[in-house]
Amino acid sequence: MKVIIAEKPDQGVKLAAPFPSIKRTGYIEIKETSQFPNGAYVTWAIGHLCELIPPEMYDQKWKAWKLETLPILPEQFQHQISKGKAKQFQVIKKLVVQSSVTEIIMAGDAGREGELIVRLILNQCRVQKPLKRLWLSSLTQAAVEEGFKSLRSEEDTRPLYFEALSRACADWLVGMNASRAYTLLLQQKGIHDVFSTGRVQTPTLALIVKREKEIETFKPVPFWEVIGKFSIEGKKYEGTWHKEGETRLDSAEMASKIAGFCEGKPASIVDVKVEEKRYKPPFLPTLSSLQTTANQRFKYSPKLTLDIAQKLYVKGYISYPRTDSPFVTKGEAITFPTILKALSTKPEFASFFPLSITSLIGNQRFVNEKKVTDHYAIIPTEQIPNLEKLSTEEKNIYVLVVRSLMAAHEEDAIISTTKVETLVDQRATFQSKGKMIKQVGWRKIIYSDKKSEKEEKFLPSLESGEQGLVANIKTKESITQPPKRYTEGQLINVMKTAGRQITDTELEKVLMESQGLGTEATRAGIINILKDRGYMVVTKNTVYPTEKGRLLIEALGSSLLTSAEMTAKWEQRLREIGKGEASHTVFMDQTKKLVNHILQEAENQVRSWDFSNFDISSMQKKPKKGKRIATSVGKCPICGGAVLDRGTFYGCSQYNTNNCRFTISKTILKKKIRQKDVKQLLMNGRSELIQGFVKDDKTFQARLVWNQELKKLIFQYEQERNKDQSP
Repeated sequence: MKVIIAEKPDQGVKLAAPFPSIKRTGYIEIKETSQFPNGAYVTWAIGHLCELIPPEMYDQKWKAWKLETLPILPEQFQHQISKGKAKQFQVIKKLVVQSSVTEIIMAGDAGREGELIVRLILNQCRVQKPLKRLWLSSLTQAAVEEGFKSLRSEEDTRPLYFEALSRACADWLVGMNASRAYTLLLQQKGIHDVFSTGRVQTPTLALIVKREKEIETFKPVPFWEVIGKFSIEGKKYEGTWHKEGETRLDSAEMASKIAGFCEGKPASIVDVKVEEKRYKPPFLPTLSSLQTTANQRFKYSPKLTLDIAQKLYVKGYISYPRTDSPFVTKGEAITFPTILKALSTKPEFASFFPLSITSLIGNQRFVNEKKVTDHYAIIPTEQIPNLEKLSTEEKNIYVLVVRSLMAAHEEDAIISTTKVETLVDQRATFQSKGKMIKQVGWRKIIYSDKKSEKEEKFLPSLESGEQGLVANIKTKESITQPPKRYTEGQLINVMKTAGRQITDTELEKVLMESQGLGTEATRAGIINILKDRGYMVVTKNTVYPTEKGRLLIEALGSSLLTSAEMTAKWEQRLREIGKGEASHTVFMDQTKKLVNHILQEAENQVRSWDFSNFDISSMQKKPKKGKRIATSVGKCPICGGAVLDRGTFYGCSQYNTNNCRFTISKTILKKKIRQKDVKQLLMNGRSELIQGFVKDDKTFQARLVWNQELKKLIFQYEQERNKDQSP
C-alpha cells in the first residue's frame, strides 16, 4: 500500500482521477490497479499545514517585545501544526503510520514550496518510510499517469527542501528581529505603530520609496519645439526642427524666431533613410512575464494573475505556472502540433490558422533543454477547454498563454523605419520619423485586438531632392516630466531586476534568468504584504508608498535591509542550495551574523533620526478612550480659531461653536499634504512649492494658496502665478 500526499484537495482529486477510487473523509482510496497492485491512499495538505513556532515557545523571555532580549536566535528551528488544520494532519498521520503502508509518494507542487510542505508534515508525523517524488508540470490525465510511472527518488529533490526551509527560517530571523528592533526604537521617538520588516519586502518597499523621492525632487524644466507641416509635391507630413539632433529650445523667443523665419519658405528633402528591422516573436511566458502582460492588458494584480493561472493548471488546461523559464524541452515541443490542431477548431483561434511554422524543434529561442530549470514555460496542454465555460478572468489568462504559443509558430515581424531630413530655405533642418509594417508576422496574433499595439506614425513615400513649401509652422511649449510611478506589473519586473536600470535589450536577457528579489512564486505575495501592512497603496493600477512606508525607509537609511543588490545575492545563494551547490547550514550561520549586524545598525541610526517632515499623526499612540489628541497646526484664516490635525483632514476647532467650516484634506490630487505644508500655508498665506500632484496621469508642482476673497484653497503654479486654479 502507498500513500500519496498532495498539496491541496483539488490536486488530490486530479491525482486520483485516472484510477478507480472511493472518496473518504480527508482522502481518496485508490483500488488495486496495475500501477498500484496493493491499492493506494491519496490525501492532501491544506497549503502550509505546518508553521514555525513563535519565539516564546523557544524561550518565555522572547514573548514580550523588549530591546534587551534581542537577538532572537533559536539554536534549532521547530514547527507546529497550523491553527485550524489539526484535523487534516491527523488524517495524514493515521494513513502514513499504518503498517501496511510501505512507501510514501510526495506529490506537492513540483517546486520548492511543495517540497517543503510535504516534508514538514512527514517530519511532524515522525515517520521513516521509503519516499518517492511525483514531479508534474501539468495535471492532465495523461501527465498524471506518466508521472506515476516515472517517479523520482527523494534524494533528487531534497536540496529544494533545504532551499525552501532556509528561505523560511532566514525570513523568520530577519523579520522577527528587525521588526521588533525598529518598532521599539521608533516608539522611543513617539511613533507608536508596528513596523514589519522583511528580507524581501523591505528592499522592494525601498525601491518604491526611491521612485517617489525621484518624482518629488524632480525639477521640471520648460522647453519649446518648432513643428513644421510640409507640402512636398502634393504629399503632406510633419517634421520637428533640430540642430545636430537636439530638438528642444530653452526659450520661447528663439522658438518664435525660428518659426518666423520658416513661415511660407521653400522646403526640400535632403535625406531619406530607410532601415528594416526584424522582430522575433516574444518568448514563451514565465509567471513574471504573464503577470506583467496581464497587468498591462487587463489591470490584473500579480496575485490575481497567479491565482487564475493556478486554477487553470489544476483544471488541467495549462502547465505549472510558477516557472521562471521561458523555454521548453524537445519533449514538450513534439506535442505542440497536436495542441495547435485542437486549438484551430476553436472559433476564438480559428482565424489565425494555418500558422507559418509547423514545428519549433531546433529553434533554440523556444526549445532549449539546458535552460529549462525546475519547470518549462507556461503552455496550454492538450486538454482544451470550452472557453465559454471559463470565467472572464480565466478566459483572458488562457488566451494570453495560447496566443503566446501560436505567435511562436509565426514568422518574424519586419518593420521599416523611415527618417527624413527636410531643409527649409537652405538653413533650418527638420526631422521626421515614421514606421511601416512590411511583414506583420506574429504581431497579427499578439496585437489582433489592438489593446496592446501602440499607434504607429506613418510617412508618405518621399525621395531625396523633392521640393515643396512650409504649409504651416508653429511652436510647441512643453515641460520635462518626472519618472513615472510603477504599475503593479512593472513592480514585478523591478523586483526581478533588483531595481537595476536596464535597456530593453538587456531586459530580454534578464527575464530569461532567475534572479532579483524573491522568486516567481513569491513576488506577488510580497506586493500583497506591502499593501496589507499599510506600506503602499494601488490607485488605478499605480503604486504609491504611504507615509508609514516612507517613514520606515527613512528610518532604515542605508541599512543592508534596504539593499536590493544584497537581497538579490541572498536569493542567488538560496538557489545554489536548491541545486545542491551550497550549504544550507553555512547560509543560516551567515543569516544569524547578519541579524546581529542589523540590530547594531539600528541602534546606531537612532541618533540621526529626524521625522519632522513626516505626518506621524496616524502613527501616534491613541488615548485609552479611543479619542485622538488633535494637534494645532496654525490659525484659521476664516475665524481665527485653531486649525487642528483631525487625522484624515485639518479642520477648524470652532466648527461646533460658530460653525466654521474651514478644512483642508490630507490628500489632494493623490498628494499627501503634510503638517509642515499646512503650517506654512496658515502662517504665510501660501505653502512652499509642493511636488507630486497628479491630474490626468500627469504630475505637476504648485503652491497651495488661501484666497481670502474666494474663501477657498487654490493652486499657484511656479511659472505662471497669474494662472491660479482650485485644487
